[in-house]
Amino acid sequence: MRTTRATPARPLLITALALTATGSLLLTPHTATAENEPLTREREFTAEAADSPASAASRALTAPAPDLASDTRGYPRRQVLAPDPVNPGDKSVKLGLTPYHAIAPKLNSLQRLGDRVSVEVTGRSAGGHRLYLVTVTAPESAARARAQERARRLIEDARVTSARQLPGYKTPVFFNANIHGNEWEGTDASLKLIERLATANDARTRDLLAHTRLYFNITANPDGRIAGTRANGGGFDLNRDFVTASQPETRVMRQIQIDKQPAVMLDLHGYVNGTLIEPTTPPHGENYEYDLFLKNTYANALGMEKAVNSLGYTPGRDGVEPAQIPFRDQDEGWDDWPPIFTPQYAAFHGTVAAHTVEIPLPVNNAAYNLPVEELRRRSGINTAVAGAALNATLDFVRARRTALIDDQIEVFRRGARGAAQTPVSSSTVPGVPGIGPEDVYTTTFPRAYVIAAGTSAAARLVDHLIANDVRVTRTTVNFGRYPRGSYLVDMRQPKRGLANALLADGRDISGKVSAMYDISGWSLGRLWGATVTPVTAGRLPAARAISGAAPVSSVPAYGNLRLRLDDAQAYAALNSLLRQGVSVRRDGADSVVVPASARRKALAVARAHDVAFTSTPFTGAAPLHRVRVAAAGTAGELFALREMGFEVTPVSTEVLNAGFDWGSVDVLFASAGLDHGRLDAGARAALDAFLAGRGMVGRGMVGAGVSAGAGVLAVTAVEGNGDANGVVRVVSSRPGYAFVYAPVWFTGLGAGVRVEERYAAGNPLVSGHWRAGADGAGGPADAAGRPSVVSGRHAVLFGTEPLFRAHPKGEFPQVAQALFTMAHASSGLVEESG
Repeated sequence: MRTTRATPARPLLITALALTATGSLLLTPHTATAENEPLTREREFTAEAADSPASAASRALTAPAPDLASDTRGYPRRQVLAPDPVNPGDKSVKLGLTPYHAIAPKLNSLQRLGDRVSVEVTGRSAGGHRLYLVTVTAPESAARARAQERARRLIEDARVTSARQLPGYKTPVFFNANIHGNEWEGTDASLKLIERLATANDARTRDLLAHTRLYFNITANPDGRIAGTRANGGGFDLNRDFVTASQPETRVMRQIQIDKQPAVMLDLHGYVNGTLIEPTTPPHGENYEYDLFLKNTYANALGMEKAVNSLGYTPGRDGVEPAQIPFRDQDEGWDDWPPIFTPQYAAFHGTVAAHTVEIPLPVNNAAYNLPVEELRRRSGINTAVAGAALNATLDFVRARRTALIDDQIEVFRRGARGAAQTPVSSSTVPGVPGIGPEDVYTTTFPRAYVIAAGTSAAARLVDHLIANDVRVTRTTVNFGRYPRGSYLVDMRQPKRGLANALLADGRDISGKVSAMYDISGWSLGRLWGATVTPVTAGRLPAARAISGAAPVSSVPAYGNLRLRLDDAQAYAALNSLLRQGVSVRRDGADSVVVPASARRKALAVARAHDVAFTSTPFTGAAPLHRVRVAAAGTAGELFALREMGFEVTPVSTEVLNAGFDWGSVDVLFASAGLDHGRLDAGARAALDAFLAGRGMVGRGMVGAGVSAGAGVLAVTAVEGNGDANGVVRVVSSRPGYAFVYAPVWFTGLGAGVRVEERYAAGNPLVSGHWRAGADGAGGPADAAGRPSVVSGRHAVLFGTEPLFRAHPKGEFPQVAQALFTMAHASSGLVEESG
């Protein structure tokens, strides 16, 4: 259910040192041309980012990647894929489906069937498995491929007004399969369709392939396919990762959508009976052109519904219910509000018909234990249903390809011209019944956003925007309170919707629907640590286009070095220095001092993590040591901790009961999977002794429960509505923002408990969905003014979600500081928390 690559030759960025007039050594970029590495029989494009002038290892997750579209070889693009070792433990085998190790041989055989099938390796999964993009189209010369790419760019740049101006342009269509690893059958349906298209010689197929390019992401999540898990090898639900793009598989899908610019896409999932076919219920995404999206998505849904129902499966004989279209058949509960889902993200790249399709019969989780014969019966039906949806979509594209490209052009034209959105109604979207005021979601775009330059957070955000194909410039004159060199996002650009979805505050939609399918607020402008300001009107200053953020990294040429711990990348730099044995000392609550003798190592970490050191005459106070964390948390939290350079050992109730060496770690992080009450006597005593001597950082009710069980912090944790989530205002030393998911606050503060942060007074919710529960309690009014983060000598407890899905990067330093404080609790540094 819903829940990059190097081009053959690219610039190498060589960092040189230049002494400025102020005595700082700036890391300045120079370019050189790299020779091609020898090609094996298998050509692989990786979705990892090429280093931009300001990017480095810590920002590689979000930096721009060289695009597949720049490769304009003709089609077919044949290659021989090396086989994978046979894995009898692949969970697909039991279902009678294609195991991952059989995919490469299958793709090799499909390429040999003719001249229509091409295979590219677009990257590797978190677990190291190859990701395959299959293109099916009529043969093209290199010149024809270049013409296709020129036309694609003309469409995106809004330099044409009609598809008729682009004779010969092939309509791009994208089929995404198996993004949830234990929703298998989309892969098999795709392979069956590719095999048919490879050799079919009927007029409809020839016409289709002469006028379209079909792109198949064969398995978006090979790790999960093999293991039978929803998540990838990193523990992430990839269909929740498009805002942050923390995972390599997500970055591959992002790049396919940017480079191929599909007009239509299907994301094949399971399992909902009857087959659920998007479009969805309200609320609808307010930042994309919903009138164009609804018109096309509903029309294709009708065709898919007919095709699925025509298979003849019945509830009584087969257990298959008729297909359903949520927009038509449901009131709420299956929304397309957040851009975290593949189809919703695709809409910002010009996809005017995008669908989640949920095939009907469960074969995962508990159902996986059914008899093999029943599982294979179900998977056969599911494969047929997915195939019907695919084939119906091909018929839809063949019939409407020109109109689809016209609507895609209109999406980009509105953005580039700053045109108003068109609210949906029976007159603006004819042919779609039942449109009401509950379906009308539009927004007012600002004229621009300004991002204050000069910080690691700003550089990270700018690179992330550019990686998402948002156009960013730098001002060449002063602009209000922003000096020359500030970053400017002009909202008159083709992908203004995505820019706004990422940067805007969002909206409080608590009064619109009773509950949301998933998160409801996600503002990078508020949560990623940069200073972002909307410009509502007026003329914009002169600015120049950029392809990456400017370097932040610098190291003074003299004196001891001071590093402000104001960003996750600064903590990554600090942890790197500590691992290298550098003597780093605390300098107040939010900075450290590195001795002049470690300048060379400081240069390396400044370059690696894009952070700036300043000169200081001081030597610092208490020494710091590296921090080893025992972490009972979510996959996103463990990922964020490692991204900041902490040495992380996962733990759980079961791990502690089996016997755990607390001497191997310095601090506990607890938010999930650890129940103090379920620990046996020995494990409980060992944990309590550790917390009495060192300390813990807890999040949510689980963290508070561990603290309460061990008698660490005298507070009472109160959980708000468990369905609530979004961006909230908080107050600490200065007003700020945080993310919540099932928000928690603290009451009954005992002796020695310090309030580090509070929810803002009034209604703290900025954007998202947060209502009181059925009993009238647990809403934002109950949380207003209450402590959201508290601390004591041996614990810091968070009621917010500062590491949620590795997303709110501006909050990461709160957790890092708390971990350092608790890890050094025996040194008397607790008073410096906050």
